[in-house]
Amino acid sequence: MDTLTFDSDHQVEPETMSPDTVLVCPLSHVQATVATARVSHLVTLINGETLIDTPETIVHERHLRLAMNDIAEPRDGLVVPSEDHVAKLIEFAGDWDQKAPLLIHCWAGISRSTAGAFVVLCALNPHADEHSLARALRRASPTAYPNRRIVAIADEVLSRGGRMNAAVEHIGRGLLAEEGKVFSLPARHAV
Repeated sequence: MDTLTFDSDHQVEPETMSPDTVLVCPLSHVQATVATARVSHLVTLINGETLIDTPETIVHERHLRLAMNDIAEPRDGLVVPSEDHVAKLIEFAGDWDQKAPLLIHCWAGISRSTAGAFVVLCALNPHADEHSLARALRRASPTAYPNRRIVAIADEVLSRGGRMNAAVEHIGRGLLAEEGKVFSLPARHAV
């Protein structure tokens, strides 16, 4: 399975990217990635004070904005990822027509967005092995550290019997970084 990693200047020929691509990036690269990859759907997983406006090239209804903090347990003053957040993400992924890439971002492109990408892959590939999908995520992003609460909720919603949790535990924390690099994964995986 091929993945695409963008360089820091985002010099990528859009015609080389399959339309059924899931992209992940930090907030700092959203605008450039949307433009370069000709993204049609955008998922923002970030705290409520930092929610971004929908880019001009994306139809408003194709931008899912989920206000949450990057935490796994409830904390005063912060918004913990919830079943409602995860259900909306899964529904949004199911409505994506895969005619142009889907971009998922958070603040750093390391935790909430990589969890979101893993959830989307599991939702779009209901019979695929969770460990295989998690390993694909790790190959694409050495810094990925999927938010464990988002994954745990999705594991229940998607009836994965703990296998999503086990898969992200198996790939481990990843390399420490302040910000992840833009990367992509194919939306469909062989069973």
